[in-house]
Order: sequence, then structure tokens, then C-alpha cells
Amino acid sequence: MIILKLGGSILTEKDSLKPKINLDNLNRIAIEIGDFLKDHDLKDEGLIIVHGAGSFGHPYAKKYRIGEPFPDSEYPKKRIGFSITHNSVNGFSGVISEYFIENDIPAISIPPSSIIKSSNKRISYFNLDLIKDYVFQGFLPVLYGDVVLDDTLKMTVISGDQILSYLAKNLIFEKVILATDVDGVFNKNPKLYDDAKLIKVLNSLEDLDSFDSTTNVDVTGGMFGKIQELIELADLGVESMIINAQTPSLIINALKGIEVKGTLIKSKLESFSG
Repeated sequence: MIILKLGGSILTEKDSLKPKINLDNLNRIAIEIGDFLKDHDLKDEGLIIVHGAGSFGHPYAKKYRIGEPFPDSEYPKKRIGFSITHNSVNGFSGVISEYFIENDIPAISIPPSSIIKSSNKRISYFNLDLIKDYVFQGFLPVLYGDVVLDDTLKMTVISGDQILSYLAKNLIFEKVILATDVDGVFNKNPKLYDDAKLIKVLNSLEDLDSFDSTTNVDVTGGMFGKIQELIELADLGVESMIINAQTPSLIINALKGIEVKGTLIKSKLESFSG
């Protein structure tokens, strides 16, 4: 099976004052996945989509401070904030699934809030049997960053990255593909430095030690945590690829196993053996 993570920066308009979907990217990505599935049976080769919330989730979660401790007196306001945030990301995921369905993809959007619970912001329960049932019956499960009930904090946000990591560690996957708005991991911020070099292969966090963390926005700006999780997966035998989903055909080629531009993350043992 394959997990394809679609970043919120790819699917939403980052500069929009209100939540707005990047329909051009969504339509092209849906077409590419649909074309891939014309030659691949989901019942034989499972695929799971996890997508970020982008501008449909972060502003509301920040406004209502979901995931921060609060007194019981604030519970009514927090419940409304929880509901507003979930309703926004759930609606967003529904639109994504609609585009998939229009391309003959049997997508089923599954709200994480209905199958996941957490403890102090980390997943403590996940109904994986439901996910496996959908995969085995040939559906394409679509999950996303969402708000969930938390045993410690009462409620919190669970990111798409944490969902991806949990799935990859607890189910059997061939590879993970992260579709982002950058070509991969660089030794410097490529938007500021013309001599920035793409790192084609990463084996450990030590590979990043020589980089200038003050200029490497791709590592410090949320990418470092992703890489850390992906290296842990690599040690378990799951390869990952970070690619730029804004480049046409990269997603379909990555799904097919064709070599594409990006950063490959795999274990050291794999690198030594071949």
C-alpha cells in the first residue's frame, strides 16, 4: 500500500484572507490519481490519502486555542470552537473527495474525530480496522488534520502528519509520498539563495547537522518534524519521498515508482546494500 500526503499549502490558497481551495491544483492532482488508478486496482494495491487542513483549519484552531488547557467555565465556548473547526475541515475534505469521485476514484472521506482519540496531543486510539475494511473493499480512504477528544486536554488538534505516521507504523505500507510546495529538502532556503542544493537522499537527522538552521526554512519551518517522523519510518523499512506537487505529473510518476525529482528518505542499511 501507499500513503499519499497532500499538503495544505498545495490544496489551499495561502494568501487568501478567507479559507479558499486551490482548485487548479486539486483538479490536476485528482486527474493524476485517477489516471494512475486506471491501471491499478485499489483492492490489490491499497492507497490512502491524508491531507492537511491549510487555511480551513489553522485559523479556527488558533482562534479558539484548541489544544490549550482551559477551565470548565470556558467549556461552552470551546465546544463551539471545536465544532466550527471540525465543520470547516470536514467540508474541505468533502470537496476534495468530490473531485476524486468525478475522476472515477471511489473516495470516502473519514473524519478523524470519529475514529481517533488522543492523550496529551498524541494518538491513543485509532480505529484501524475500519480503515483496513475500506482498503480491502477497494475504496480510497481520505483522512485529514482534525480536532479530536483528548483524555488530558479534553480536546486538541491532530495533524495530518501525525495521522500519516501512525498509519505507517501500524499498517503495512510500501512507501509514503509527501506532496508539498517545495522540491524537497535543501541545504539552504532556495527562495533566498541561488546556490541552494537539493538533498536527494536522507538517512538520518545527522545529515542535517551541517546546515544553517537560521536560513534553512525548509527544515525549521515545519519540515524538521516531518523528516524526523519519516526517518523513524525508514528505520522500520518504509521509504518516503518528498516532492513538489505543483509540478505536473510528479504525483502520478511517484505513485508508479518512476524516479522523480525530490528527496528520498530511506534507512542507512538500505543505502549500504544498494
